[in-house]
Amino acid sequence: MRREHRPVLLCVFTVFTVLVVGVEERQRGDECADLNNVTWQEYRQHRFKLQVQYLLLTRRNMDCAQMFDQESLSETQQQQQQQPYFNVSRPTKVIVHGYRVMGSKPSWVKQLARALLRAQDVNVLVVDWVYGASFAYNLVVEDYKEVAVQISILINQLQQHECKLESFHFIGISLGAHVAGFVGTLFDGKIGRITALDPAGPMFKGADPFDRLDPSDALFVDAIHTDSDYFGISIPVGHVDFFLNGGKDQTGCARSSFASMYGYVICDHMRALHVYMSALNGSCPMVGVPCSSYEDFLKGRCLDCGVFKGTCPTIGLSPNSGIVVSPVPREQKLFLLTTSSPPFCSRHFLLQLEVSPLDKSAEVEATLTTESLRTERRLRLRTDTTVYRTVLSHPVALCEIDTIKLKNTGARFYRQSEVHVRSVCLSEFPSLRREKPLCVNNIHVRRGAPWSHDFVQVCGSF
Repeated sequence: MRREHRPVLLCVFTVFTVLVVGVEERQRGDECADLNNVTWQEYRQHRFKLQVQYLLLTRRNMDCAQMFDQESLSETQQQQQQQPYFNVSRPTKVIVHGYRVMGSKPSWVKQLARALLRAQDVNVLVVDWVYGASFAYNLVVEDYKEVAVQISILINQLQQHECKLESFHFIGISLGAHVAGFVGTLFDGKIGRITALDPAGPMFKGADPFDRLDPSDALFVDAIHTDSDYFGISIPVGHVDFFLNGGKDQTGCARSSFASMYGYVICDHMRALHVYMSALNGSCPMVGVPCSSYEDFLKGRCLDCGVFKGTCPTIGLSPNSGIVVSPVPREQKLFLLTTSSPPFCSRHFLLQLEVSPLDKSAEVEATLTTESLRTERRLRLRTDTTVYRTVLSHPVALCEIDTIKLKNTGARFYRQSEVHVRSVCLSEFPSLRREKPLCVNNIHVRRGAPWSHDFVQVCGSF
């Protein structure tokens, strides 16, 4: 990039200087290898020497990473017995960090590696390019292609030892997603898979596809977006792009004062990583629904996965995210709602409300309850329509919901004293079983007198 394009908004640079999306430990003698941790003095000494090193973890050394380089597989058979961990017959996961803070040591790298190893018997290579990732963000961006070139040298070496390109799965976090994308470009898109966890947006949103991650970089590219209004990218970059809660503000990430704003930025950007690790644990499926926009999704206009022949994509390690159609569609926006804490997964429900014509505007609050779990959604009712649809999420399945409650909340701002609800229906989507919606008819909701209904008997009738 030309030097006149280097300046970045001060606020972006300031917050990025506290954003850790990197790997950092260092190897000492025969001890377990660590990811680099750079002091300011060390950084000044190595600024113009881009160093890329690799750590290897497998099921045989999950708690003790080993240094890995081009020489590791070019040893004699006797020497290989001393380095028995990398197995060319197994798939290889390559973790690529992005911009990082000098001197910090995040724990997520080992957590991600262990989650991958628990899910599959693979080789996990962690790319450590800490020395090139710790300066001003705009200067770090200038180095990301060189990092990709160095990684490609190692991949070429592994190919010579019978590793197949399609066996490599790159997992790139933030700027690391674009590093992985350029590695894919260097191999003409023949890399097996690239998973992008909130791929970086600053200096990439308007970039040519050659200069950023795009679907042509691998046989399959999937991306998770959680901070597309700040540090993430807002456009689709893969075959499928999961936009969690719209891809911007994540549930449970506060945003009121400067201190919470700081935590909010870190929280949103890192949520993609934590959701992905949770999905690897397989505690519950995280399903995305294709839709043109988040607004249409919330209005209940997208309820199935027809473009994928009925099989909705899922976050995780399923081949092609579970997509069975061929060829795989490109740049498909997928939306899903999550909870605010692990395991993050939630069920999607369509709430449809039909009311009698109103004389005045009104507001109704709908609440789903299961034991201590509560989900609320408010609906603004107008005088010019009688049918309303909205999407909400709840952690349990349809027939596990205990109660639905409606409350007329318009006492202060609205003058409609009573709302006659002709029907309120609740249905879960997407659903392969095509269950009938649960409906209750002819309800009068007065101010100060909430209405509730127990679903247990209704569910038991199916």
